[in-house]
Amino acid sequence: MADNKKVLIIEDEESIRIALRKTFAGSDILLLEAENGEVGLELAFKEHPDLIILDIVMPKMHGIDALDKLQADEKGKNIPILILTNYADDPRVKKAVDMGRAEMMSKTDCHLEDVVKKVKEKLGTS
Repeated sequence: MADNKKVLIIEDEESIRIALRKTFAGSDILLLEAENGEVGLELAFKEHPDLIILDIVMPKMHGIDALDKLQADEKGKNIPILILTNYADDPRVKKAVDMGRAEMMSKTDCHLEDVVKKVKEKLGTS
């Protein structure tokens, strides 16, 4: 189990977290989950995941604010971030993607299998 890659899902919609959990089932990826940016940031600093799937519009802390705090940290700045959002046109999201700070997938334009495939590609486990 120690060799398994860790993926942190920071997503306030429980139904999406459950769907992602089911889609990742059977993979060698250990999933960690947080229901908002604040909890997600704490978990990221504690667990040092190999990749983070990040929602943008969440209670307690906006996803971009969590991204800023994570990437300001020495240990957090190199964690790959996959933004999964319905707000692909948000200027802050576009800026983060344009600056190479994160990749983005639109919840409305992709299937969960596409998310799993992208995560596995980024982790080198595909």
